[in-house]
Amino acid sequence: MTGRNDRDALTRFLLERSGVRGVIVRLSDTWASIRDRADYPPEIAARLGETCAAAGLLTGHVKVDGRLSVQLRGTGALNTLFAECTRTGQLRGLARFNAPTPSPLTPRHFGPGSLLAITIENHPAGSHEPVRYQGLVGLDADTLAEAFEGYFAQSEQLPTRLALAVHGDVAAGMMLQLLPETQGDADGWDRACALFDTLTPAELCALPVETLLWQLFHEEGVRLLGASPLDFGCSCSRERVAAMLRSLGHDEAMATAAGGMAEITCEFCNRRYDFDRVDIEQLFTPPTGRAPDRLQ
Repeated sequence: MTGRNDRDALTRFLLERSGVRGVIVRLSDTWASIRDRADYPPEIAARLGETCAAAGLLTGHVKVDGRLSVQLRGTGALNTLFAECTRTGQLRGLARFNAPTPSPLTPRHFGPGSLLAITIENHPAGSHEPVRYQGLVGLDADTLAEAFEGYFAQSEQLPTRLALAVHGDVAAGMMLQLLPETQGDADGWDRACALFDTLTPAELCALPVETLLWQLFHEEGVRLLGASPLDFGCSCSRERVAAMLRSLGHDEAMATAAGGMAEITCEFCNRRYDFDRVDIEQLFTPPTGRAPDRLQ
């Protein structure tokens, strides 16, 4: 059984002898909240759980002032795997797919031209607009973990290993990365990887984090750097839905309320937002209340 504080948490650690840093993510109640909002086939649910764990791992690895999202875009049985994690540990995710889905479902089944996109949205001090960075790589891997390793090989060029697993009702992941200008010994990375390769999905999902890290890396001087909680959370709001309607333009936005009411449901949390025709008309009314000037 996992420890009480391991159920939904991100834990950072250091292998001092090896010169390697690491992150481990466990999702239990958080994963249940995401998984149970749709009727996903087992293979789709497994890949979505791995994607959610990966979003947590990456948020624990890079500096995120806003949010980090992971999206896998497919052209075959899978259309989309999406997971987002904020700097405060709020996670959400969803999958879109075409039935039937193959088993096993690997990135090689996602279809030609499939992509992995990682987007980081930060909010610099003094700026009203977020700054976004996006990295894209093709999906040419047997597992999602290998796909993420390929992303790091292309974008950061630092040796990186990932393990992702869904076992029982838990989704989990572990990431190792060689520290830049490491002070570890020459064989540290190879040694850490050899130990990492002994990890099983059941151990990754079930053993208490401290026990797991000690079992794997006690000879490498493993040191916990702290843990932070993770939880299901959705960033949808009436204001964001209103902005989406504005982006459609007046006529198309009004068309969404052809029956008198636009009923818009968030795909992540199932919350519904209702806009009647008066509400939508007001979205296109200038703040002064004066009707917009028309071209003559």
